[in-house]
Amino acid sequence: MIKAVRSGLWTCSACIRHTSRLPQRRWRSAVSDAGVGVSVSVSVSHDTNRILTTPPVDHATADSKHDDVLLRQIFDNPPAFRGLAQPLIQGATRQNVGLFRNKYLTSPQGFLTFADITIARASRLVDKVTNASTTAEYKTLVRDLDRLSDLLCRVLDVSDFVRITHPDVKIQEAASVAWSKVYMYMNQLNTSTALSDQLGKALASPEIMASWNEEEQTVAQLLQQDFKKSAIHLPKEYRDAFVDVSQSISELGADFVDRMEPETSHLELPSSQFQGLDPQVARNMVRRGTLHLPTMSPMATMALRKVHDDETRRSIYCASRTASKRSVDTLENLLKLRARLASLAGFENYGQMALQDKMMAKTPESAHQFLQALSKHNSAFVEAEIRDLVKEKCSRKGHASSTSLQPWDKDYYMEAIRGTMRSKRKTDDFLAAYFSLGTVMQGLSRLFNRLYGIRLVPRETLPGETWHPDVRRLDVISDTDGHVAVLYCDLFYRDDKSPNPAHFTVRCSREILTDEIQETWEQNGADGLPTFETPLEAANDGMHFSDRSGSVKQLPTIALVCDFHQDSDARTQPALLDYYQVETLFHEMGHAIHSILARTSLQNVAGTRCATDFAELPSTLMEHFCADPSVLALFARHWKTDEPLPYQMVAERLHVSNRFEASDRENQIILAMLDQQYHSSAVRDEKFDSTKAYHDLQRNFGKLPTDPPGTRWQGFFGHLFGYGSTYYSYLFDQVLSERVWRVVFQAGHQGAALDRENGERLKENLLKWGGSRDPWRCLSDALRDERLIDGDEKAMRIVGSWGIKDDL
Repeated sequence: MIKAVRSGLWTCSACIRHTSRLPQRRWRSAVSDAGVGVSVSVSVSHDTNRILTTPPVDHATADSKHDDVLLRQIFDNPPAFRGLAQPLIQGATRQNVGLFRNKYLTSPQGFLTFADITIARASRLVDKVTNASTTAEYKTLVRDLDRLSDLLCRVLDVSDFVRITHPDVKIQEAASVAWSKVYMYMNQLNTSTALSDQLGKALASPEIMASWNEEEQTVAQLLQQDFKKSAIHLPKEYRDAFVDVSQSISELGADFVDRMEPETSHLELPSSQFQGLDPQVARNMVRRGTLHLPTMSPMATMALRKVHDDETRRSIYCASRTASKRSVDTLENLLKLRARLASLAGFENYGQMALQDKMMAKTPESAHQFLQALSKHNSAFVEAEIRDLVKEKCSRKGHASSTSLQPWDKDYYMEAIRGTMRSKRKTDDFLAAYFSLGTVMQGLSRLFNRLYGIRLVPRETLPGETWHPDVRRLDVISDTDGHVAVLYCDLFYRDDKSPNPAHFTVRCSREILTDEIQETWEQNGADGLPTFETPLEAANDGMHFSDRSGSVKQLPTIALVCDFHQDSDARTQPALLDYYQVETLFHEMGHAIHSILARTSLQNVAGTRCATDFAELPSTLMEHFCADPSVLALFARHWKTDEPLPYQMVAERLHVSNRFEASDRENQIILAMLDQQYHSSAVRDEKFDSTKAYHDLQRNFGKLPTDPPGTRWQGFFGHLFGYGSTYYSYLFDQVLSERVWRVVFQAGHQGAALDRENGERLKENLLKWGGSRDPWRCLSDALRDERLIDGDEKAMRIVGSWGIKDDL
């Protein structure tokens, strides 16, 4: 199956966990600590008690020959950025180079031209593949199919980004048309068995297989599995049914997410029952002595944490945990359609279909082994937290020790304990003053320089290269390989931007072969196409490439989009980030560094195009670096005084936020188990009841109080659509990142977080492979743990047993 391997947009639940301005939706659970994944703070376990002294600030880069002052200034000092862009201003009459320097993308019409020429080139490539008959022709088949995928992705990825991000409506519309054209062409390819049949012949030949390297064999097998999962070899009536069911799933899933609603939209209760809630907040909702509270609102979440009256909290909790019958019916119909789809494709259930080739778990049984082992490891920590909550309740109520914890008590007493912890802080919390955006970017460059020998270098942009004046371009420069990637940073708040941080791969790494360089050069400037100065420039549409070491590769081109607020008078104060915004930026740069270091020869396995539950490991690992005192000492200093950050501030902040992480994790474990249950064969049972399945899991695997009868929270579980049978992956990557942090980087002890040897160990064994090597082998090599090499149920159980607080 030829397809865009993954949309250029890479937004995971972890990416949007700490967003400061999430859009409010009707379906978002008011019980945020037990609700939709994006609103649950399940933080990695930082050893905040290890060092409370502040290491000296290290202003130096890893290489004293390179000055990174400008890197800070272009984000913190607008005049410095304007100075860098001065050539652009002076050259306003110069030719538009096109978005991302893609010479096709100089105007809305350019997107359509780009789509048309891409389809023409793809059609010639399809003819070449389908007409292959000799051994020599079959030997090039996997690279031809990879190039076909790359051609389509060149349009789909940039168009996907532009239609989401670009502020110009006309360009958005043109990008949408281009995307639709190429997507329709791709679907037409997938109605024919010709490509799949040719790939099957090549795979059946020992001589051809032996001629392919490890990367080529991996891509061939991935493509073969995709063809199988698309049901392309079924009889026509079954294939038509597969397409129809797939379309129905897409439509029903969108309906489930967009139209989630509670059974009761508002609660009306006497305002006297809301003591504990901020009077200023409550006053806006009170009319004639009655408080009108929207069930699915931030105010309901706040009330659960602040209101003293037990019965009021119970009413709010039950209402916010009860989805409408329509929402639940839609969910159950969606699950039955997925079961039908899996059956058509020859799988026992949808979980088996989803996990087989794109996930490290491989099977639902392995995912369950991991979740059960993690639940067992986590349970003792949850029990300890429950004891603390019951003790707090007894203290406040004056009851005997037999007092039990109710579901609507959890958030209230957690907030009470956290409030006490905040009041005992030894330092005032002004963390943001130490985290100007420029210093954080400077710190990231210094960290990457020390670990991997790469740094971020500001580069002027040319007319038409970016989509907004706020965008900064950074070239990624390697000590050994020179220019290795281009990073476009759109990090400042704008009214028309999505608030969700995201990592976009606009173009992947891929080796460009001689014949395609010749083909594109022959078309140079013909029939209204752009004119390029060199054959290599033409082969990559004008975008950047590398021709080192005797091969030509298109450079990874990445866009990072965040939503950081800047002071209204940016001349006097830079954008200051709170700690979790810093963590978000580190997380996003973890995705970027994976794309940068995994510069494979084939685009199907470049960068984050790997097993889905493996792709989050580098980004989640970066959150550990964000909390390490030696890393923070590289850059964190007061934007006015240059005073180094007192690490005690960070330690106290993390201590408070992680206070009940085991309870939060229990909820995530149960939701991951629920995701597996919903995509198992149980859905085919006529008596299947999604509510009973959820409540049974809470009773069987949870230590916290279960939801009351009559509630049906699963109707708010929007991630079931996008994460079908893969929701466990967030927990999985938390465990893996904790293990890598402790084993490879010794949890930061004695400067290990900045040790080049440790960085090279991670890069050489794990990061540089992208999806071209079995992720279990990468993990086994990086951790030097042979028990993981087979990636079977035993390996999944071992990973689960590590937990997230494992002390080795």
